[in-house]
Amino acid sequence: MDLPLVLVVALALIFGYTNGFHDAANAIATSVSTRALTPGIALALGAAANLVGAFFGTRVAETVGEGILEPEGLGLAPVAGALVGAIGWNLVTWWRGLPSSSSHALIGGLVGAAVATGADVRWTPVVELVIAPMLLSPLLGLALGWTLMTAIAWIFRHRDRPSSARGFRSAQTVSAAAMAFGHGMQDAAKVSGVVVLALMASGNRPSQGTDIPLWVVGLSGLAMSIGTYAGGWRIMRTLGSRIVPLTPPQGFAAETAAAITLAIATALRAPISTTYTITSGIIGVGTATNSRAVRWDVGRDILTAWLLTLPGAALAAAASGWLFALA
Repeated sequence: MDLPLVLVVALALIFGYTNGFHDAANAIATSVSTRALTPGIALALGAAANLVGAFFGTRVAETVGEGILEPEGLGLAPVAGALVGAIGWNLVTWWRGLPSSSSHALIGGLVGAAVATGADVRWTPVVELVIAPMLLSPLLGLALGWTLMTAIAWIFRHRDRPSSARGFRSAQTVSAAAMAFGHGMQDAAKVSGVVVLALMASGNRPSQGTDIPLWVVGLSGLAMSIGTYAGGWRIMRTLGSRIVPLTPPQGFAAETAAAITLAIATALRAPISTTYTITSGIIGVGTATNSRAVRWDVGRDILTAWLLTLPGAALAAAASGWLFALA
């Protein structure tokens, strides 16, 4: 590989690392806040499950690598600009403690950088596989969270609460692992996809029809796994306690709802946001139990970040991509 390609691949791995510590809270915040897991164990579990999940998300990687931009004649400038914009957005929202979407930052960055440099965007897949799932997946997460919590409350209505809480704390080990596995399937796959896009744009891989190289999947999963273990405590506080004080049954229901949503999206090749999936799951379980306990002002801030992520990352990436194209 030549030096420009090596630098873009390095940028992709840096993005994967920032995605890991930015989105670590997605998988473990609920388990830590309910005291089902200690922070250290939760981070180790999340990192391991992220790494394993990376090898099961190749369908999402193909969507990011081949379905958003036209690789033919693309060049590396738009890819580098997209990654710089997405990394910058991750760092700003992490500093503010806002659980925004690294996935949408990357995809917004790819589109913004492509438009700024005159590259071709495949708008139909962007609408069908990005915009539509972006709107629908939080609704699915909310509905599943509400349904699961309602069912749990009814099934265990005659059970002793302390003993039920202990049981659900144990169950959260499984649901947190499933959530982290789903995060790896989705977000590590997006890193793999953008590396593949860089390989195609630089002429080092055929435009289509070949499998994702294992070294790409392994490096992408490892970068995200290391970032996950580094933790993202600012965002963890927001998801773990600021939206609604969570009990072990609520934490289990929210994680399970998010994991199911991620699995469905991965099967459909749709690169959705793990952040908004778990956030909507938490709001769903909160409204099922006591809607007045939900901090709707925090939800409003998260919604604002959700609406700003695609255009904000796109503008940052457009500026970066344009500068790279001039270089």
